[in-house]
This record gives sequence, structure tokens and C-alpha cells, in this order.
Amino acid sequence: MPWFKKTKSPIAQAPATAVRVPEGLWIKCPSCTQVIYNKDLQVSVQVCPKCAHHFRMTAVERLRSLFDGPWDEHDAGLSSTDPLAFTDTKPYRDRLRAGQAATGLLDAVIVGTGTLDGMPVVIAAMEYGFIGGSMGVVVGEKITRAIERGLAARTPVIVVSCSGGARMMEGALSLMQMAKVSAALARLDRAGVPYVSVLTDPTTGGVTASFAMLGDLNIAEPKALIGFAGPRVIEQTIRQKLPEGFQRSEFLLAHGMIDIIIDRRELKATIARALRFMHAPA
Repeated sequence: MPWFKKTKSPIAQAPATAVRVPEGLWIKCPSCTQVIYNKDLQVSVQVCPKCAHHFRMTAVERLRSLFDGPWDEHDAGLSSTDPLAFTDTKPYRDRLRAGQAATGLLDAVIVGTGTLDGMPVVIAAMEYGFIGGSMGVVVGEKITRAIERGLAARTPVIVVSCSGGARMMEGALSLMQMAKVSAALARLDRAGVPYVSVLTDPTTGGVTASFAMLGDLNIAEPKALIGFAGPRVIEQTIRQKLPEGFQRSEFLLAHGMIDIIIDRRELKATIARALRFMHAPA
């Protein structure tokens, strides 16, 4: 007979008054797995302080990182009317409502005017959280108006692209925005007003095939996915394995498709230097 007796005791539970760590204070870097305090990440402009992985930013965060202070927003009330009454697995109107609820925006771009390092600028920042940052009639109209605003005031224009491309739910109307925005940029170019294009992860489809690649200076963030068709589509079409790093910023820089890759923490200073070189105020 065993000399000891096993007893069952309930697992101790934490008292109801135990202090719990609030959710959302920490985030794990998907690249290096470093656990980062959220406020430290905000200070570093959403860049991992250990491995320099660039987290995605919202359009509002983009504007805050580039403008010196408060800015004036323009055309915030424009929203799509679902011109094709598109319905697939989910009605387009429902997708629009979901995007608006998730982002607090009426569509996938914010346009603002303010100063960058003391210089007046017009900035359009795309919001990936709104239907993948896709370009429909509202996005095309707001960016076109931003360019025209820069042209009228002879103020440099900056567009921060973060998009999956043209919005299929608006069909040919979305594709028309490629020519519309490009034509506005041609007028800006003829007037000698600088246009800086910032390409972030991801910048694809019709956005890449139009205004994202038309900058007087095309700046990309590190390791951003930039291209027209996706890598898997290309591999299935040509039946070949693509090179390592294909369609990433570093690959495009090596092949002359972009001008420079800049760490986000240096982006504002780099744009400021470029604008002072390119632009003499009227």
C-alpha cells in the first residue's frame, strides 16, 4: 500500500480584482518577431526599431507624418453612388458601407493642404483599409482635384499610393480614372509644378499603370510590392518561376523603374530636400 495519498485540489483562480494588461499595448513584428510597445511604434512612424520592417499606415497617419501640423481637408464629402448597381458575392453598396464603417472615410483617399518643412503642399494619401485602397470614380476625382488645386496655386503635389488597383465594381468607369488623373498630371508637368509619387506596400494594378509611376520623383518604401499583375498571375501566364524579390522595391530600383528607396523615418526630410531642389515658389 502506498505511503502517500494523492489529493485533488482545485486550480487556484486569480481574484476578480487582479490587474489585467489592456489589449493593444504591444504588437509583434511579422519580420523579426520582436514585441514592440505600440507607443514606441508610433514614435518610429510604424517602423520596427529592430529590423526596420515597415508596417502599413492609415491615410490619416500618412498625412500626420508628412504635414508639419494641422492640415485642411478637401472634398471629404464625395462618395460613390454605385453607378453600375454592381452585385457579385456581395452588393457593392454593402462593401461601401463596410469600408466607411471600418475607416470613417467615404472613400479610399484623403486630400489635404498644409505645409511640409515649411513649404505649402497638396498631399493625397490612399487608404488601403477601404476596399483595398481601390481606385473608383471618387478616388480619381479627388486626386484630379488635388492636382488641379496644386496647379492653380503652383504648389507641389504629393500622392502616397497604397492600392490594389482599379475598383472592378465600377467597371470601365474606374479604368477611366487612369487617363483622367494622368491628363491632369500632364498639365501640372507643363506648368513646371513638381509632383512626387510615394509608392508603398502594396501599389498595384491601374494605380501603378498610371499616376503612381508618373512622378518627377518616384520614391518607394523598402520591400514594397509594386507592379501591375500579381506575381502568381504572371507565373501562371508565362509558366515560369519569377526571380527572387520580383516586384519588390529593391528589384524595381535595380531595373530602373523607380528613382529611390527611402526608409519612412527619412521620407519627410527627403521630400523636403527634393522639393527645394525642384521648385522655386512663384
